[in-house]
Amino acid sequence: MPGKLYLCATPIGNLEDITYRVLRTLKEVDLIAAEDTRNSIKLLNHFAIRTPMTSYHEYNKIEKAYDLVGKMREGKEVALITDAGTPGISDPGEELVRICCEEGIEVTSLPGPSACVTALTMSGLPTRRFAFEAFLPRAKKERADILNQLRQETRTIVLYESPHHLKKTLAELYDVLGDRKIAVCRELTKRYEERVNMTLSECIDLYQEKEPRGEYVLIVHGKEFEELKREEQKTWERLSIAEHVKFYEDKGIDRKKAMKLVADDRGMCKRDVYQALLQLDT
Repeated sequence: MPGKLYLCATPIGNLEDITYRVLRTLKEVDLIAAEDTRNSIKLLNHFAIRTPMTSYHEYNKIEKAYDLVGKMREGKEVALITDAGTPGISDPGEELVRICCEEGIEVTSLPGPSACVTALTMSGLPTRRFAFEAFLPRAKKERADILNQLRQETRTIVLYESPHHLKKTLAELYDVLGDRKIAVCRELTKRYEERVNMTLSECIDLYQEKEPRGEYVLIVHGKEFEELKREEQKTWERLSIAEHVKFYEDKGIDRKKAMKLVADDRGMCKRDVYQALLQLDT
């Protein structure tokens, strides 16, 4: 029988947050694949876990994944742990899971700590719908593209950031999104855990006086739906009704459906759209 991959969530700060199930699994598996063995050995030593460990990180994630799959095909049970939190979320574990699924290896996830969810739930901002972006790309063009997409995002936005890049990221968010509400969470579950709620402009001012320290999770309020609708309305108003209908027809939508969409966009009756087109034809 082939083995199985266990995704084991580990503490993001406070060691008491590890689950009994994760501890038992880490002791029972044949091998632990860790993002940084130097970091993970501290955790394993703390809980007297003597299971052999191997390195699985960003720079060997494909080659090592197939090596681990080979071991699981032989019947070995493998646990994956990240530096902190749930494996597969914004880390190379995503590739190992993908390859296991493609190769027919069973994967199970043992729930536990996640900085994203921890920060979101304590932020005081809407939690029903959210967009998780993790760390913004460092490449200038890709970063600009992602920020531009977030401009119209109505869901609450969750971002990770390091202290070294925090000021730059806050300034970029302000320039692209405007002065949104933000909850800044740092050092989650640790001794100096902190959450501050303010606007982006206030946050920028704060960190002009205060040097950023620790790892940050930024929870940014999404664009208000009514504001988004007003912006869309202004866009449609630049078009004539005929141009608006043609916009949808060019996408392969039939005229009847296009007229309904135009009426919805403009807050009009469909009959008025039809009459406007009829006058142009006469």
